[in-house]
Amino acid sequence: MTVLAIDIGGTKLAAGIVDAGGDILARGEVPTLAAEGPERVLERIVRLAKDVLGRPGIPAETIHRIGIGCAGPVDRQAGLILNPPNLPGWVRVPLVEHIEKALGRPAVLENDANAAALGEFRYGAGKGARSLVYLTVSTGIGGGIILDGKIWHGLKDGAGEVGHMTLLPDGPVCGCGNRGCLEALASGPSIARRAREALGTGRPSRLREIRDVTAADVVRLVQEGDAVAAEVWNETVGYLGLGVAAVITILAPERVVIGGGVARAGDPLFEPLRREVRRRVKLVAV
Repeated sequence: MTVLAIDIGGTKLAAGIVDAGGDILARGEVPTLAAEGPERVLERIVRLAKDVLGRPGIPAETIHRIGIGCAGPVDRQAGLILNPPNLPGWVRVPLVEHIEKALGRPAVLENDANAAALGEFRYGAGKGARSLVYLTVSTGIGGGIILDGKIWHGLKDGAGEVGHMTLLPDGPVCGCGNRGCLEALASGPSIARRAREALGTGRPSRLREIRDVTAADVVRLVQEGDAVAAEVWNETVGYLGLGVAAVITILAPERVVIGGGVARAGDPLFEPLRREVRRRVKLVAV
């Protein structure tokens, strides 16, 4: 069965046509522009979906299902987006109803990290495992948990909100309203914020040459030997190591898979993160 897949993130929207083997036949993405509010973003989602469905060679008439992933919290059964920290103003938005009406096909909603976890479990880095934790590190930080081959949703679909575990009780305010969450310390925007704060010390850094610093800029300058960028990045790895170590200690999954925009850093992230996790996990196999 071929389906239309839609991913709603705080930074970008993506849509794709995916066949039963997990192959992507067509795809597209546009900026979310979340500050414009739910109505404008929903319009953008529908336009993107119609564009992908209309691509040459795509048999749109044979696509009868839509799968939607969105940052939590969500109500899967009611098809509602509840109040994601990275989508301001999205309070109990009837997403599934809107998409079904606009595109004329039944849709199902899932937390985006859960959907990604299932994808990795079936087709990607988690293939062959029975248990897996997927972490997305991007505009926000989320988690999806696979236990005995199935998504673990928890009470009221609340499982996997790894980004909102508290690491620093008096740390920076998170979008969820708490302080010191992993997301407030190690997400893409948080890395950029800490880089800007580090410049306040007056130390020399090429970060000063960049008008709007991003996490990708920090990674690039780490590789070029910038000391301030390296300090910010090492802090990031430390915070992520704490979060991953806590998840492993609680669940002892066979695999931990990390994705999202920040994960595109590759070895500068994964090599020190593996070392940090091994250093911190004492009672569980890693």
